[in-house]
Amino acid sequence: MPSGKLHCIPLGGLGEFGMNCMAVRWGDDILVIDCGLMFPESELLGVDIVVPDITYLLENRDKVRAILLTHGHEDHIGGLPWVLNELNVPVYGTEFTLALVENKLEEHGLLDDAELIEISPNARFKIGPFTVHPIRVTHSLVDCVALAIHTPLGVIIHTGDFKVDPTPTDNVLFDLHAFAEYGKQGVLALFQDSTNVERSGYTPSERAVRPKFEEVFARTRRRLFITCFSSSIHRVKLAFELAFQHGRKVALVGRSMTEAAEIGMDLGYIDAPDGLLIAPGQMRDFAPEKICVMISGTQGEPMSALSRAAVDNHKHARIEKGDTVVLSSRIIPGNEKAIYRVVDHLFRREANVIYDDGSWPPVHVSGHASQEELRLVINLVKPRYFIPVHGEYRQLRRHAELAKSMHGAVGQTLMIESGDILEFDELGARKAGKVPVGRICIDSGAMGDVVEDLVIKDRRHIGEDGIVLPIVAINKLTGRAESTEIVTRGFASQSVENELIGQAREIVARTIESSSAEELADYGVVKEKIRADLKRFISKSTQRRPLILPVILEI
Repeated sequence: MPSGKLHCIPLGGLGEFGMNCMAVRWGDDILVIDCGLMFPESELLGVDIVVPDITYLLENRDKVRAILLTHGHEDHIGGLPWVLNELNVPVYGTEFTLALVENKLEEHGLLDDAELIEISPNARFKIGPFTVHPIRVTHSLVDCVALAIHTPLGVIIHTGDFKVDPTPTDNVLFDLHAFAEYGKQGVLALFQDSTNVERSGYTPSERAVRPKFEEVFARTRRRLFITCFSSSIHRVKLAFELAFQHGRKVALVGRSMTEAAEIGMDLGYIDAPDGLLIAPGQMRDFAPEKICVMISGTQGEPMSALSRAAVDNHKHARIEKGDTVVLSSRIIPGNEKAIYRVVDHLFRREANVIYDDGSWPPVHVSGHASQEELRLVINLVKPRYFIPVHGEYRQLRRHAELAKSMHGAVGQTLMIESGDILEFDELGARKAGKVPVGRICIDSGAMGDVVEDLVIKDRRHIGEDGIVLPIVAINKLTGRAESTEIVTRGFASQSVENELIGQAREIVARTIESSSAEELADYGVVKEKIRADLKRFISKSTQRRPLILPVILEI
């Protein structure tokens, strides 16, 4: 066994949902597996997306050889525009995954400079000291792979997101044989998806949604709206097939849905017979019972097509009494309020709303492995070390316990979180310190602006306690305050403000009067004195701490 150290360092995705990203390092060579984003929690005010902090990669930019993608979901590819803007390295992915990446990079003006390299299941390739073997897996979208990476110390397998679907709709099977072969040869470490570890049994096949879809198409008497993750090509294909069978025209509404469906058709995953598709503007030309609308907005995003249609604010899509709306997707944790707000709007319009309520047959099935499938892969691979990835801490812990209970299948189970350095050498494996990790918050915009922690703190401060603007007009000849106004927003009720503003004016006036000529000549000093005196008064009077921003006007 060669001497040296192999480092596996998750930069996101362990202890949180999304931002999946892991660095694998041997000496002076680093591979990066996936580069995802996550959607912000409600307290990240005004933030649109969150991407991993790649300080570690930037500090070692001369050693980063490539980014390897397991599949095309946003939590695995969504961070690429921001990472490639800082670190332009080759990106390897399957055909469908790279098609999604191309659209994303073109939108950000990065496609011309990007090096995208297509990979195929079972076609091995070398990068530096690593040999990478993509292995076909099934998931909720097409063209997904696990990665078996041959390192000088042994093989590590990263499953990516997966479920073991015995009857995939495209008939491309999960390659259990490849996992079994590695199990016979010996595997150093298995990194396995933890998303569904809390679910017992098996995850239903993608084919399980077909009976529900057939029932919906048969029963719907007016327009039918279907929303699913735009990348769920299996689901889009099923809707196209059933729409054709029931004599409905299909309109694609929403940019992400349109782009993904077009990619699916271009690559041959979706068949759209001539005359099936119509432009959104043509919907009014057909009777309601002849229309099926594939619309984006599964997570209740405020500006998504479905959210706008639900409040009669979309140019083409209007949801009316008797229409049927199918939400064929899971609720991403944290999005519950937004989704149910949209559902409420749909019910107000007396639409028939069908969503995942646990009934059978299901309108949605997960793309992630449940406990028995996780056990199956562990049993096949029999790794020396098992490391759960992708999930919040409770899921990682549950996954580790599941692996420990499988006596004889796993040598040792290790728990790590984002930033931990997992070190392997000829003596074994251990945690060997941490690297800087965290979240980079991005606001809207062409490339997006990074939102500093201080900005978010100020937004939260204003949101909780409001803002107070003392505006003082100072005569620049005499140095005396001619007038003082206090403007507030979101601070207190009108009656409380009326009572306090008079006293606040007096405090500002006293502050000006007690200031020396030298202090009055320096407006920075005057502002700070006003802010400190007002802060003391307001805190004592109301127990609140609004953001106080003094303004000095010269007259």
